Amino acid sequence: MKFGFHISIAGGFSKVLARAKKRECKAIQIFSRNPRVWGNFPIPIEEAKKFRRGLRRESLLPLFVHMPYLPNLASPDDALYFKSIRCLCEDLKRSKVLGASFLILHIGRRINSSEERAIERFSEGVNKALGEVKNSVRLLLENTAGQGTEIGYKFLQIKAIVDLIREKDRIGLCLDTAHLFEAGYELRTKKGVERTVNEFDRLVGIDKLFLLHLNDSKTPLASHSDRHWHIGKGYIGLEGFKYLVNHPGLFSLPGIMETPYKREGDDLRNMHIIRSLVRR
Repeated sequence: MKFGFHISIAGGFSKVLARAKKRECKAIQIFSRNPRVWGNFPIPIEEAKKFRRGLRRESLLPLFVHMPYLPNLASPDDALYFKSIRCLCEDLKRSKVLGASFLILHIGRRINSSEERAIERFSEGVNKALGEVKNSVRLLLENTAGQGTEIGYKFLQIKAIVDLIREKDRIGLCLDTAHLFEAGYELRTKKGVERTVNEFDRLVGIDKLFLLHLNDSKTPLASHSDRHWHIGKGYIGLEGFKYLVNHPGLFSLPGIMETPYKREGDDLRNMHIIRSLVRR
C-alpha cells in the first residue's frame, strides 16, 4: 500500500512536493483551491506544468484532488444544488490541469428531503456534471459518517447512487475508515474487517474502490460523529489498522491519511506507525 497525506496548497502548488517529501509520502491528496469558499483562482499554466513534472519525478502519481467542503449535490435547495454542480464541473477541469487522475466528492446531505429523493438528486447532479465535462478524471464518491442528515453512510445507499449514475466507468469509491466505523461498520477485529469488505464487495463491488482514507476515529462505533484521530490512538486502534492495510482486497490501494496536524512531527508519527503494521 502506498501511504500519504492530504497536503496543504498554501503558498501555491510549488510548495506541495517539498511538504510531501518531508512526510515521506508515496501518494498525495490536495485541494485545487480554498475548500471553505466558493470562489476559485485560475491555475497558472506554467505552474501546473512544473507541478506535473514534479509529480512524475517524485513518483507521486496518481494524484488525488479533493472537492471543497461547501457543495451539496443532495440539497433540495435549487440555488445551492446548481451552484454545487457548477463547482463540481470546475473541479473536474482543474483536476485535469493539475494532472490528477481522481477527484473526490463527499456524498451530500439531504437536509429536509427524504433519503430516496436525496439519492436521486445527488446522482442526477453527478450525471449533469459528467455530461458537461468530458475528460479522463475519475470521480470518487466518499462515504460519510451519517452525521446530521448525511446520506452515503450505508453501502445500500451507495449502491442506490451508483445504480443511478449513467457513466459508471467514470466513477469509483473512496472509503474513509473513520467514517465507516462511525457509521457502524466494525473495523477493530479481523472478522469485522472481513465482514465489512465482503459486504461492500457484494453490494457495490471491490473493483470500484480506488482509494482508502486511513483515519482513526475519535468517537465510538456507530456514533455518527465525524471526528478523525491519529492512527492507533482512536477507537479503531492498531489491531484494526493492521487488518485493514494487510487485507488482500485492500493492500494494493493507495492510503491517504487526513489525521489532525497540531504539532511538528504529527504526520511523520502517523506515517511510521501505519508502515510498521504492514506485513513484510
